[in-house]
Parts: sequence; C-alpha cells; structure tokens
Amino acid sequence: MRKTIGLKKGLNLHLEGGLVSYDVSGFVCPSRVAVEPDDFPGFMPKLEVKEGDPVKVGSPLFHDKVHDGMKLVSPVSGIVESIVRGPRRKIERIVISVDSVSDVLSVLPFSGSNAGDVRDFLLKSGLWIMMRRRPFDVVPDPSDSPVSIMVTAMDTAPLALPLERMIEGRDSDIKAGLAILKKLTSGKIYIGVDEGSMLHDFGDAEVVRFPNLHPAGNAGVQLANIRPVNKGDVAWTVDILTVARIGRLAVSGVPDWETMVAVTGSEITDPSVIKTVVGAEMSVLLEGRIKSDEKPRRVISGNVLTGIPVGVDGYLRYPYRQVTVIPEGSDADEFMGWASMSPSKMSVNPSFIGHFLKRSFAPDARLNGGRRAMIMSGVYDKVFPMDILPEYLIKAILARDIDRMEALGIYEVAPEDFALAEYVDPSKLELQKIVRQGLDYLRGQV
Repeated sequence: MRKTIGLKKGLNLHLEGGLVSYDVSGFVCPSRVAVEPDDFPGFMPKLEVKEGDPVKVGSPLFHDKVHDGMKLVSPVSGIVESIVRGPRRKIERIVISVDSVSDVLSVLPFSGSNAGDVRDFLLKSGLWIMMRRRPFDVVPDPSDSPVSIMVTAMDTAPLALPLERMIEGRDSDIKAGLAILKKLTSGKIYIGVDEGSMLHDFGDAEVVRFPNLHPAGNAGVQLANIRPVNKGDVAWTVDILTVARIGRLAVSGVPDWETMVAVTGSEITDPSVIKTVVGAEMSVLLEGRIKSDEKPRRVISGNVLTGIPVGVDGYLRYPYRQVTVIPEGSDADEFMGWASMSPSKMSVNPSFIGHFLKRSFAPDARLNGGRRAMIMSGVYDKVFPMDILPEYLIKAILARDIDRMEALGIYEVAPEDFALAEYVDPSKLELQKIVRQGLDYLRGQV
C-alpha cells in the first residue's frame, strides 16, 4: 500500500501561458549547445578540451579538481566552438557546434556487481553530477554512503510539465536505474509522486504520494516529510528522468541526453512541449513562439520562481525541462505603480482585488516595491511545508551563526525550498541566494 503525506502549506501560482496539451510538437535540433559548470554546485571544473576539439556524445569536457574520475560530458557530437570565461578566468560555459550526424562515445552496458563499480560507472558517464546531496544541496561526494535516496517523480512548479509525461513508456529503464542506485545505499529508496499518479510500483523503492501543491514537488520537502536529514546523515536526491537515463545507459550502453521542454509563459503564442537535447540554444526553442510586438521580455530557463534569466541568446540550463517567457515590466506605466488596485495584479495579500479572483494572471518581472529590513511577519511559514522556522533560519544564516543554523534545520534545506517564501516576502530579500551562501559557508566550516 502506498503511503500518503498530507501537506497543507504551500501555494500554486495561477499564471497565463500554461500547457493546453502535453503532446510533443516535434524535435528541435539546435545548432549549438552549452554546458555550464555553475549548474552543478560542488563540482569544481577542470577542462579536458580546448577550442576546436571534436567531441562525441558522452565525451568528457570537464573533470572535478578533487575527484578527477567525476566527469561533466558533452550531450552532443560536434566541435568545441568556444570556451567562455568570466571574471578571474572562471569558466562560465563551453559552447559546442552540433554535427548533423550524431557520433556517440562507445560505452559498454554495466556489468559490475558492487557499489564501487556503480560509482565508477556513474562518475564517468556524467550522470553522477545530476544527483544532489543533503546536506548542502551539492553534487554527492563519491565516498558518501547515503542513508536514503529520494527520487522525485512530480514537478509542482508554475506551468511545469508533469515529470511522469517525460518518462512514459520507460518503466524498464526506471527499474534498471533503481536497481543500480540500490547498490549505493543500505537504506530505502523513496519515489515521491502526485496523489493522482499512475506510476507503477517498483520493487526497489517505496512510493509516497504528495498533494499537487507547490512546493510538494521539491526533493527537500519530500525528504523532510519522509526521512528528515539529521546532523551526520547524508541523503541523495535525484529526479526520475535521471533514473531512467541511468537505467538506459546501464542496459544498452547508449547515453540519453534528449529532453522534453515545456515552452510556457504569457508571452508565448502557443505554449507547447518540444523535444530537444540538454543545453540547447534558446533561440531555436523560441523561434516563432514569442509574441510579435516589441515589448521587453524576460526569458527564463526554468520556472518563474527558481529559473535563471538567460535571454533569447542564452541556453537551456539544468534541470533542462522548462522555459518561461514573461513581460519584463520595464515599460510599465500604471497609476499608483506597485500599489495599484487593478484586478489584473496578482497578489497573495487580501489587500488587493486580485487575491479574490479565480483566474490566471500575467505578472511581469518587476520587484513591485523596494528592498528593506527583514520583517518578522510569519508570512514565510504559511507557504513552507517543513518542520523548520524559516525566518529564524534566514536570520541565523545572515549572522553566520553555525550553531543556530544547525539547530534550525539548515541540513534539510536547499535554495529552491525558499522560492515561494521569497515570492511572498514583503522585505523583497533574495532568500534563495542567502540560503545558497549559507550552505556554502557551512560546508567550508564543517
């Protein structure tokens, strides 16, 4: 019998530009893809290629400076077009010009029998860095022995494509992937699914149902309500699409870097699902899909809460499954500005008319107010479904008080868990950035 977790705290944002159909509209082959090390916190990249080098699907582009067996690989075959560096020569991305014919690095199906063989297999494949570790929300250390593994099979983010749609017909891949992961833990593997899920049960995992209320789809929220991470514990999180990729590679030796992407948002003419490869250039994904007027827009790789603004000239960022386009708002000119009582303004505050309307909204990217000192209003707690005091944890992080951070549950959280709190925050604090800085600070001290 499946276990059900009842969560009441959270918030679903009703935005215009959602998917009308989950059918895939076609395959989009980009002419360029980019691989960006910053998408993988805890991974310290060292180059293995130079500009002009040919690469195959699965060829290593980087290895980790500490664990040189940990690879970040190419999702396509082609030529390394450019290595883009930022301040202090930090590597921001590798851009690869895609060949018309895919050339795949030869990989033998997995034939090992122990945890060490599994680790080597996943580290070399580039799939290891798709997992995350609690505490600290970073790429797992190869020496870790997790007490549990949390597999997320639902995505409750605004306008997101249901994860189960991305794995239809891949039961055998998932089963093989779970069998591989089971060799890495003596504890349980949990799969978090939507309460209406039709996903089959798997012998190597315990299926747990959650309500379709954001942020119930976050791995940290699911783990905190099933098997909380205490000091000294290590748990891993991974999405079910990565599990399917692990299973396919293990059984067939064929790396799978294709992905389904939901192109959504109020500035998209026809929100739809397309198939492409990870890291694809944004311009081809959006071609012919953005409204024709000249108003400024924000192109986000991801959802409106946790995504990264990349612009039309940017690239699809990890976790590679959603693009959202909304108005920038820099051309907005409305009476009373952020305090406008217009019914078209979305708000969680009952002081605004839009709070009471059961409709979809098209908000822009404006801050709608100024940054100010932190207000202890209790508003974070209303959308935070974890047994943690979020306001006090944020204060402890800002104060760099390690003892209080530990006591208040920092080992259980990731920046994405504070995305809704950041949205409703009257102080306009960058909570996700604060949490990431706090996790990095704590990881450097303990």
